[in-house]
Amino acid sequence: MTQELIDLKTSILEGRYADALAIVDELEGMSKQAILRNIDSFLVRLFIHLIKNQVEQRLTNSWAASIASSILEIKKLNLKDNKTSYYIKPDQWQPRLEEALEAAIAPASLEVFNGELRRSQLSQRLDK
Repeated sequence: MTQELIDLKTSILEGRYADALAIVDELEGMSKQAILRNIDSFLVRLFIHLIKNQVEQRLTNSWAASIASSILEIKKLNLKDNKTSYYIKPDQWQPRLEEALEAAIAPASLEVFNGELRRSQLSQRLDK
């Protein structure tokens, strides 16, 4: 990102505004990707605790806190700065949720019942 900022400054100072706008577009894309990666990370964290809750049929205070915190962070990250639109639209959530669930199964299998279930065994127990 540092190089992009240097290039942006140079483009503006040299009057190459089309190049500067292209760099701004690139920076916006990089920012959006970073936000989406953070959302995905919180989704995986959320699913790990939901999986543990579902399979073990219990909910600890720390799991509940992590679930609530993850949901709040996802909501905050997804809301754009204009406070009226979202990075992920309602019709775009399903594939992202499915990917996050799959990504959460392996780490959850290490924690559910103290790691007694293999990934495949845990996956079979889930109500997807």
